[in-house]
Amino acid sequence: MTLPTAPADLYRHGLQLLLEKNISGWVDLWDESGVLEFPFAPQGWPERLEGRQAVADYMRHYPDHVDVHDFQDVKVHHTTAPETIVVEMRGVGRLVESDAPFDMTYIAVVTVKDGRITSYRDYWNPLAVRQPGADFIGTNR
Repeated sequence: MTLPTAPADLYRHGLQLLLEKNISGWVDLWDESGVLEFPFAPQGWPERLEGRQAVADYMRHYPDHVDVHDFQDVKVHHTTAPETIVVEMRGVGRLVESDAPFDMTYIAVVTVKDGRITSYRDYWNPLAVRQPGADFIGTNR
């Protein structure tokens, strides 16, 4: 299968992989030295992951924590830099441990070069998935 190389197409393909719980396929979209940043990371959570392997390690248990059923209202905004897009969307599903509903609005700034994600800034609110009596839902906590 030939992967899409345009940023918007690659991003949408990545969303489908996440819905399929294909984390390794999603990680394969990353450049070897890609950077994933979380500008709103709470204390004790990673703010920056450097390299495909760090992204893979972080995402490995994602489906064990969040069961995303759909990405809704996906809006891709093109920027003056053709390799960079800004994406608005909602992820809906459930939190696996508590079976509580999951409904999160995201904004992401994504850069793709040579058909691979080189930079991904994920502006999500980790406070929105806090479970009563539990630590934050995190893929590496």
